[in-house]
Amino acid sequence: MSADTDTAKRRIAFQKSYSQEHGGNWRHRSLIEDAKFETVTNMEFEKRERHISSGEPISEVEVSHVQNGGEAALALDGLKVHSVVITLKDGIGNLARVMRAFENTKLTIQHIESRKARKKNALYEVLLQCAGSRENVISVTNTMHQNSHVLDVTILGEAELEKKEQWFPCHISDLDQCTHILTKFEPELDCDHPGFTDKKYRERRKHIADIAFSYKHGDPIPRVQYIEDEVKCWGHAYRHLKELFPTHACAEHIEIFKVLEDECGYSPDVIPQLEDVSAFLKRKSGFQLRPVSGLLSARDFLASLAFRVFQCTQYVRHPSKPDHSPEPDCIHELLGHAPLLADVNFAQFSQELGLASLGASDEDIEKFATLYWFTVEFGLCKEKGELRGYGAGVLSSYGELKHALSSTPQKKPFEPASTAVQEYTDEDFQPLYFYVESFEDMMDKMRNYAATIKRPYEVRYDPYTQSVQKLNSKGMLHSVARNLKGELEVLQHAIDRIQSFSLASR
Repeated sequence: MSADTDTAKRRIAFQKSYSQEHGGNWRHRSLIEDAKFETVTNMEFEKRERHISSGEPISEVEVSHVQNGGEAALALDGLKVHSVVITLKDGIGNLARVMRAFENTKLTIQHIESRKARKKNALYEVLLQCAGSRENVISVTNTMHQNSHVLDVTILGEAELEKKEQWFPCHISDLDQCTHILTKFEPELDCDHPGFTDKKYRERRKHIADIAFSYKHGDPIPRVQYIEDEVKCWGHAYRHLKELFPTHACAEHIEIFKVLEDECGYSPDVIPQLEDVSAFLKRKSGFQLRPVSGLLSARDFLASLAFRVFQCTQYVRHPSKPDHSPEPDCIHELLGHAPLLADVNFAQFSQELGLASLGASDEDIEKFATLYWFTVEFGLCKEKGELRGYGAGVLSSYGELKHALSSTPQKKPFEPASTAVQEYTDEDFQPLYFYVESFEDMMDKMRNYAATIKRPYEVRYDPYTQSVQKLNSKGMLHSVARNLKGELEVLQHAIDRIQSFSLASR
């Protein structure tokens, strides 16, 4: 790995942003918020790096730390010790929440010091030393930035990182480096979560999330033995939605849903296993599922689509709220997303959206996240002059599906340039939906829009090596041209044979 690549990857890791999402209409509303937050984070990152490079005096805590050896060369089971300064707005009582975040990210806390803060609007500064991987330290510090009780977080000893080209995964195995940089949604930290006071549910959620935490590319997807309450919650949503699908869902979803019942055991009494559904998708469209234990940044989530990989949760929403969830859950994923990922045209659209996002600027990531929101999550399509739902946020919510096709919300034709800058809403049901004439029309419009994105290269996906290639050299272009020439010749031979057979049969 080159130094430039390593630097770029470390920079991207520093810039990750995370927010609370849920399996119904919140999931990719938060994707948009993540993208917006990432833009702000990058701006703050640049300001901090300019401060470091200017040689201005650093704080007493940092001076003391440097005098004692900077980032200690100590190790715990071969893991480096990192020092982090966290500035708390409120009382020291919030330190427990900070420590929980570190522990959830598999870091071992070795030393803690606190003192009165000297910054305005803050009460305490905490110096915390922990042992673990650098990626996990970056992950948890980014999580801290979203905590309303934290004013600032600084990893001490960070060298200046030059502004480099955006790193993105180039092989499907590189997604291993994208999925661990996340923040888990913790029900005990949000009093509005239906599982806030349910200790048994929280423990169950954590158990299922931890199953996915150590997943690596190439591993079989771990199977989950779902309990009675989870199956009942699934069954409730399944029965109610299936009643609406014939009159409210698009034809592609209806057709594939029936096949899923026949081939993958979809039923109101059994929650399908991700491994089985993933194998089905591979056969139908080349897509596959990957288990994820929490929430990804918009950039990482979209990048996964470039490899025909959909990041999928395995836990189930709280049984007291079977029609709504404050985070992504398998009801949303398997009833909303999975059926259309098996459709060849829709799978191609999803992958091309992911490919267009690779190496894009923060501003463009915001736009792609918004486009994803109004299409893959909440899109409507025309069928025989009538509107039907195809977005997963619509198809996995009984109330949303009825609302979307009613006369209440506003509906506009999908035009990427205007849709990409459309403000979304955080209301229970969407007040505005975009509809497409067909998946083919949606794809054509998206391709034209993606061509306007400023990027010094184009990318293509090689299905044989499961890798993304930058088309930034003459040699690469010649190689692609040769392959395309061969495919065009096969196509021409096929046309000639059809025409010859047609003439001979007259």
